[in-house]
Amino acid sequence: MIKASNIFKSYGDLQVLKGVSLEINRSELVAIVGSSGAGKSTLLHILGTLDKADKGEVIIDNENISTFSSASLSAFRNKKIGFIFQFHYLLPEFTALENICIPALIKGTFQKEAERRAMELLALLNLSHRAQHKPSALSGGEQQRVAVARALINNPAVVFADEPSGNLDSKNAEELHNLFFELRDRLQQTFVIVTHNKELAVRADRIIELHDGLIVSNGHGAHQPI
Repeated sequence: MIKASNIFKSYGDLQVLKGVSLEINRSELVAIVGSSGAGKSTLLHILGTLDKADKGEVIIDNENISTFSSASLSAFRNKKIGFIFQFHYLLPEFTALENICIPALIKGTFQKEAERRAMELLALLNLSHRAQHKPSALSGGEQQRVAVARALINNPAVVFADEPSGNLDSKNAEELHNLFFELRDRLQQTFVIVTHNKELAVRADRIIELHDGLIVSNGHGAHQPI
């Protein structure tokens, strides 16, 4: 699903990534771990097309995004990639249903079809009864599940998540983690998750550990120390 080769990234004089190469398979749930400043979020943003590497190549779903123009990259991102962040970033003036539909409408999906797909996802996430509620009327866990549905609305090739449970209590965090594995199994969804959460990391299919801008370990979750 993803192949990154020799990724370098600097901000001014600060070299954040120093030649990172990795591969991620379809339907794999991968946790990216490491201390603060190791380069985790920078790597995630480059893999997710939100930022560009200074050097190196990224191939997603057999397409070399390193060669794309900004317009092509935006279209690719909308069609092929879903994002989940620590803060849900739901638009407060819209209902849960409307928030989920936004990426589909941007893609050009007819509103009725977008709403049908959104309701399917709400049912899958046990949120059908909250479809017409605005974010302020939802709990933190519900808000993050709406953000997950929004990430899935366009049937993306891969979902990138940056500390998705970092703003949740332990109960809601565990429920969110369970949801990721259920979606991987049911929808064959690929997940790449930056996390400090040990419980999530050890359950992952694979853990990629970054230290000082380099990958220092790359192994199966159940066998990797955190």
